[in-house]
Amino acid sequence: MGERPGSCPLSQRQLVEEYFIEHRTKILDIAAFLDRFERAATRDAEEDFRMVAFRKALGALVDGGGTDRMQAVQMLLSDPRTDLLDQLDRKSAFGAYEAR
Repeated sequence: MGERPGSCPLSQRQLVEEYFIEHRTKILDIAAFLDRFERAATRDAEEDFRMVAFRKALGALVDGGGTDRMQAVQMLLSDPRTDLLDQLDRKSAFGAYEAR
């Protein structure tokens, strides 16, 4: 079993033993959120920018193919602008970028 330079110092088995239950719980939380979203009484946010970004992020996780999934998801959920704003546009974050 070869080691790759710059890789995680833990083995895959060690990672599974240490972190599987934690991440299993996170996946179940996401599944529950999506179930509640689908069962909502009013369907008024199907194309909300946060849900669009969320679906794209889920796709990046599935289709990542061993690439840097974390970076891909972070970029999908981040504001890509680098220019300074004239003034603060809001005081709270939305967790995703709304292109206007």
